[in-house]
Amino acid sequence: MCLIAFALDAHPHYRLVLAGNRDEFYHRPAEPAAWWSDEPGVLAGRDAQAQGTWLGIHRSGRIAALTNVREGGRPSPPGLSRGALPCDFLRGNASPIEHAERLADNPRSRSADYAGFNLLMFQLDRAGAQAGWMSNRHPTPRTLVAGVHGLSNHLLDTPWPKVTGLKAAVQQALTAPGPASLESQLFAALADAREAPDEHLPGTGLPIERERLLSAAFIRSPDYGTRASTVLLVGRDGSVELIERSWDSPGPSAPRWQERRHGFSLD
Repeated sequence: MCLIAFALDAHPHYRLVLAGNRDEFYHRPAEPAAWWSDEPGVLAGRDAQAQGTWLGIHRSGRIAALTNVREGGRPSPPGLSRGALPCDFLRGNASPIEHAERLADNPRSRSADYAGFNLLMFQLDRAGAQAGWMSNRHPTPRTLVAGVHGLSNHLLDTPWPKVTGLKAAVQQALTAPGPASLESQLFAALADAREAPDEHLPGTGLPIERERLLSAAFIRSPDYGTRASTVLLVGRDGSVELIERSWDSPGPSAPRWQERRHGFSLD
């Protein structure tokens, strides 16, 4: 994914409220969120090229989400797909912070051999929530506390305009009168295609025209853009609702999406 905001243990009915956009080149094949036949219990979208994912949930309550770190001009290491990182957490049994520390400290994990990434991990059940974040561009994994957090293509809670904007939208949506209104507000925030003013753009080594394009929550260009918008709601009672809206091409100014809804209860 390229933009995520989430509320952890900050809503009377939900352990987790998460909204995120995945941006990618349109020519890279991807499969929509579905139950994986080769990974029992995993619900996730899939990169059809490297077979990894950007966001997934396991029936046990394990959730993982990935963003890339934007590093203009820095070559990417060959051969290692960052999409494997969420899969490793989903199929494991270590706590989020234990998994993060192992990945950060174990040379055999080869986290330094990946291009820059952020990995969010959650373990949710009816009793509580554990959450952790790590990046191979930051020395120390972090246990996440209750509240609203945001992540894009830099470190956790870096105040890029689209991160602060989506965090504010999630905070506001927590006051929605019901699930339908909550969902509607989150998707509206994810669909915001406004670019940030030049004076607020980050400097990540890309040309200014590219920084402008990537500053929007919802990105549209002829070859690259937002391919999927996802809302994930995990109730304190163990109920889960995952709604994904996906695009396979930039389409007209207001493209239609394909929507898929998955509802189930944690084991």
